Amino acid sequence: MCASLTPGYASAEPNQEEETRHMATQTRTQRQAAAKKAAATRKRNSAKESGRRASASARRTQRSAASTARSAQRTATDAARSAARRTDAEATRLEALGRQAERTVLIPIGAALEAWDRVAETARTYSNRRRAAQRLNRLERRGATALRRGRRSVQREAEQVRRDVDRNANDLQSEAEKAVERIRSIA
Repeated sequence: MCASLTPGYASAEPNQEEETRHMATQTRTQRQAAAKKAAATRKRNSAKESGRRASASARRTQRSAASTARSAQRTATDAARSAARRTDAEATRLEALGRQAERTVLIPIGAALEAWDRVAETARTYSNRRRAAQRLNRLERRGATALRRGRRSVQREAEQVRRDVDRNANDLQSEAEKAVERIRSIA
């Protein structure tokens, strides 16, 4: 067998005696105590790891709960805002319908009042001799003006037609003379 090369270290091939000697130094009770100590350390480490995992899980759960609460708050706010918008839209729609209904009532009333005002104005005008004469004179002047405008327009139209007829007649006469000249030259 090989001897130890370095003091304190066993050789590469330990002999049976050295193994027995190191083994024999620990009693059964000591081995059990060491095993129990190792088991306790493993349990303690396992418990620490389990505690760490539980704490991490609790932190994740807490963050998730906070996120869920914020999300729920946002959803509730959005729902409230949406409901307010719908309510506002419906109120606006009802207001528009009310205004349309109001118009259907007010238009005939306005037309009747306008007609009443015209009748009252006409009655006021023709119940007073001076006002009636003024009104009739104004209507006569308006009629005369319209008649003059119409007469001028008719005269302009007639003059234009006369010119067109004269021009066409002159063109026809000129062409007839040219045709006669051609016939004479041929004959």
